[in-house]
Amino acid sequence: MSQIVKKIFTGIALVVVSANTVLAQTDSINIVSTAVPFLRISPDARAGGMGDLAIATSPDANAPFWNLAKVPFAKKSTAIAVNYTPWLKDLGLTDVFLASMAFYHKLDDQQAISSSLRYFSLGNIQLTDYSGNILNTVKPSEFSIDAGYSRTLNEKLSIGVALRYINSRLVVGDVGTGVVYKAGNAVAGDIALYYHGIGTDGEGLNWGVVLSNLGSKIGYTNDSRNKDYIPANLGLGVTYAKVINESNKITFGLDINKLLVPAAPTATGNYVIDSAKLADYRSTSVVSSWMKSFSDGSNQLKSLQASLGAEYAYNDQFFVRAGYFYENKNRGNRQFFSVGAGFTLDQMSINFSYLVPSGSGVTRNPLSNTLRFGIIFNLGSQE
Repeated sequence: MSQIVKKIFTGIALVVVSANTVLAQTDSINIVSTAVPFLRISPDARAGGMGDLAIATSPDANAPFWNLAKVPFAKKSTAIAVNYTPWLKDLGLTDVFLASMAFYHKLDDQQAISSSLRYFSLGNIQLTDYSGNILNTVKPSEFSIDAGYSRTLNEKLSIGVALRYINSRLVVGDVGTGVVYKAGNAVAGDIALYYHGIGTDGEGLNWGVVLSNLGSKIGYTNDSRNKDYIPANLGLGVTYAKVINESNKITFGLDINKLLVPAAPTATGNYVIDSAKLADYRSTSVVSSWMKSFSDGSNQLKSLQASLGAEYAYNDQFFVRAGYFYENKNRGNRQFFSVGAGFTLDQMSINFSYLVPSGSGVTRNPLSNTLRFGIIFNLGSQE
């Protein structure tokens, strides 16, 4: 990857609390690095209030972001979600944000179509050469858009598939280095499964399995050897809803996620050996990389991310949420608590979430001290 794009990736990596190192140093943190990491940022306030728990929660308009197989079990026939997340507000930045929209429509009792859009603005980034001389100022941005279809397999089980287009415009043209850059493009897909075990009394167990962002590599020059993996992911989720009485209900849940991207090879200090290892790493095919992520020599338990959350509902109108997100210290060390609330008025639901500040430096979450906001418009009839 060329130096200018590396600088942009480094800026993005800091924004999303990730690192863009290609070779991990001995005895150092070995973070799995990918392009377009915004695809793994929680886009909605409801999930954000529960530590990013969402794979097997009750379906709403944000389901296409997490598990589109949930949509056939949604209570409303049509819904639209709009979300806005300020980014790095703790540092006083106002031009870095994630905006998202999602939509679904149930064709009948068994089938549904859905779509989602994410737009991530990185604000203004100033480029410099090796001597620190200013080259240019760019405004990187990334977006993805997808379309999905889901249907029930029986009265409790459903499946969904989606096709996604990804565009990453970090820098375009020649910025003074002699290398011509272009926007990166990729195509990916999701496959999702959902089990809806909630009974007529409102109690029960839900679970889900999602394979997301299964797709091509992405590059920013015409060099076919200079491409990066996108964040393919395997997610498993389970929730249990308990009815306390006719007005009060509480739901607990756990999500486990694993990136299907192998860790970069550990540096040996020998340039020839390290260059060969890096070339082999970058030339691995996409499908092979998914398999290799389970046998890359790293501790597989340390590669897992966990989201533990709970949601209390009063009359299915007022909601209070809390959650905890965990990532191993050797894979990024993101660990934080979050809280949230929501309420439903007629055909509209409003959700908020707040991430409790924790960590420092690169381990401090970009959402610290930030209020996230989302609205759901329930346009269809009650199913």
